Amino acid sequence: MLAYILRRVVATAPVVVMVAVIVFAMLRLSPGDPAAIIAGDSASPEQVEDLRRHMGLDKPLHTQFFVWSGQLLQGNLGNSLISNQPVAEMIAGRIFPTIALACTTLLLTLLIALPLGIVAAAQQGKLVDRAVMSVSVLGFSVPVFVTGYVLILLFSIKLGWFPVQGYSPLDQGFWPFLQRLLLPSIALSTVYVALIARITRSSIVEIMGEDFIRTARSKGLTERAVLLRHALGNAAVPIITIIGVGIGLLLSGVVVTESVFNLPGLGRLVVEAVLARDYPLIQGLILLFSFLYILINLIVDVLYTVFDPRIRY
Repeated sequence: MLAYILRRVVATAPVVVMVAVIVFAMLRLSPGDPAAIIAGDSASPEQVEDLRRHMGLDKPLHTQFFVWSGQLLQGNLGNSLISNQPVAEMIAGRIFPTIALACTTLLLTLLIALPLGIVAAAQQGKLVDRAVMSVSVLGFSVPVFVTGYVLILLFSIKLGWFPVQGYSPLDQGFWPFLQRLLLPSIALSTVYVALIARITRSSIVEIMGEDFIRTARSKGLTERAVLLRHALGNAAVPIITIIGVGIGLLLSGVVVTESVFNLPGLGRLVVEAVLARDYPLIQGLILLFSFLYILINLIVDVLYTVFDPRIRY
């Protein structure tokens, strides 16, 4: 197991390098000039060119890349072109709201999606099954920002149960912290609840037709024991896979959700960095999200061996 994990970690290095090269090239080749944005509309071409020279944007692309990659190898993500603050510090200052939103969303998703999928599988073909699948299709079809605005209109403006927008740190109290995370977590979780519930249901239904399920029933086990002890355990691999995929999608979903609910997390920071053409900040954020996605895939692969002993690497 340890040798497999080490091989996977080593194999991720070329992926990270390719991501860095592609992101660097796409940002530099896309329209827009950070120097012109910083200088403003009233700046002369000479002033913009002086600013580009000061920021190092006048150098050839390969020189800029080697300078940036050299800093990266030293653990330095560089400084923001707009604020001149270290990128690592800017990310560290915004990461906790995103982690809190992601963890709350994931917990809420699993608490809702897994029971829904299990119930739908147990009631296959019945009204409950059709209702769960219909709700899943609806949840997967509605964009996150639409769900977010509907929740704000209903629970914040009409009923006044939750704040409209904003974020409260945990050190200012658990309830204010949770109160400002519930609506964005619900909005963000609707897509993933639908996705995980459907995969859970289909995986269990497929397993329920296997011979060992009939053997378990012939031994006199209750249907609940057969479902939870035998079917769910053997359906764990595809369920874990889709949970891992869902976490990866969740990382991109925070960008929209944080913008709708005005949360000061990494999602908002991505939007701000893109609008300002802040190359070092965008590169640092994308590398962070890429690393997290690779880490999630590694954890999913390791969990395969835990839930299914037949898998060996």
